[in-house]
Amino acid sequence: MQNDQWKTFLAPYHQAVEELKVKLRGIRSQYELENAHSPIEFVTGRVKPVASILDKANRKGIDINRLEGEMQDIAGIRMMCQFVDDITTVVDMLKNRHDLEVIEERDYISSQKDSGYRSYHLVAKYPVQTFRGAKKLLVEIQIRTLSMNFWATIEHSLNYKYSGNIPENIKVRLKRAAEAAYSLDEEMSQIREEIQEAQVIFSRKTDTTRTSS
Repeated sequence: MQNDQWKTFLAPYHQAVEELKVKLRGIRSQYELENAHSPIEFVTGRVKPVASILDKANRKGIDINRLEGEMQDIAGIRMMCQFVDDITTVVDMLKNRHDLEVIEERDYISSQKDSGYRSYHLVAKYPVQTFRGAKKLLVEIQIRTLSMNFWATIEHSLNYKYSGNIPENIKVRLKRAAEAAYSLDEEMSQIREEIQEAQVIFSRKTDTTRTSS
């Protein structure tokens, strides 16, 4: 495909990512208005760069004419949670939405990857409205805690640096770091109520300060 063809092909994916970011961030705002704990800490999204699409298509043996139906992560949404238990809440919330059709789930939290990677992945069909009519696109949604995300970001950078061949001694340290990150999540879950109470108090204090200033 030429550059203009790529722009046309990817435009609906950009639309899907932007729409979903607005909708999912809106859920967090609704929790805040109710002074309730939001299971969503923050939401990010991206459309895979053309070079990455071509590289993955080559590795996976996906014909360029079948990208739309076979490559699940051209559009990607990432949702971060404070606590591991929040992930289940977010997954259930997404599965009950009328604008998403979840077609695949991958639980890398209960069954982590050998590398130590933990995250919950959903693949869903999301409809975007184009001038040619409605178009359903595949979107991958990753749900993870902040510590899981920190670890995954570091591992991704190292994979890029070493072209997927991370030295064995660094792999061992990464695996150890993954266990430490998960231990942190477990400890935070144990004091969840204390943390949430503190956050509510801090939020009220901040709101009072803003009102009086």
